[in-house]
Amino acid sequence: MARLITVAVVDDDRMLLDGMRAWLGGVPELDLTATAATVDELLASRRGTELPYGEARYEAPDVVLLDLVLRDGSAPADNIRRLLDTGSRVLMISTVPDRQRIIDAVRAGADGYLTKDNDLPTLVAAVKDVAAGLGAHSPELAFACAHDDGPAAPRLSPRERQVLLDYASGLTLKSTARRAGITVHTAKDYLDRVKAKYRQAGRPAYTKIDLAVRVREDSLDGG
Repeated sequence: MARLITVAVVDDDRMLLDGMRAWLGGVPELDLTATAATVDELLASRRGTELPYGEARYEAPDVVLLDLVLRDGSAPADNIRRLLDTGSRVLMISTVPDRQRIIDAVRAGADGYLTKDNDLPTLVAAVKDVAAGLGAHSPELAFACAHDDGPAAPRLSPRERQVLLDYASGLTLKSTARRAGITVHTAKDYLDRVKAKYRQAGRPAYTKIDLAVRVREDSLDGG
């Protein structure tokens, strides 16, 4: 049996929180472990193993659904980084598809962005993708990235560039590793770093096709 994906929701709309409890409570693959109005409140809700002096260890959920703009005035980028530091992945949710805010959230490390008018199957699929490290490649995110006029290409190390070029050219991961003289595991690590850098630049690349597009866009192949 697959392990449950633990989820927390941070939103200062009480009606939305109640709705999320009802929605996610009926999804057998997901376990809603906490809801909070702010990131401070979420991180202060201690659960898990007791430590000396009565302090409890914070048990980070796999995925946090984070409202983009909270009434406590906290900066979205700071909220994202604080949650990432605990080991959670972050899926942003918002009422509007604000292009610049989407890009800023992804650059801060968010794994995806959904507007709140999406249905439950779309939300569940996005949570599963984020938990698996694939990112939630929603139409809103794709549109924002396609129209991004921010920094173009991330800085890649020579080895990252080599692995990216070989893999995006059509080689298998095994062949890419062999050609670079490294293990398959190491080659995958390099590709993960490349994907992370593109995601932080606001230009996510989740698949081999996406990576090939980035290579062409940035003329990494000399074209």
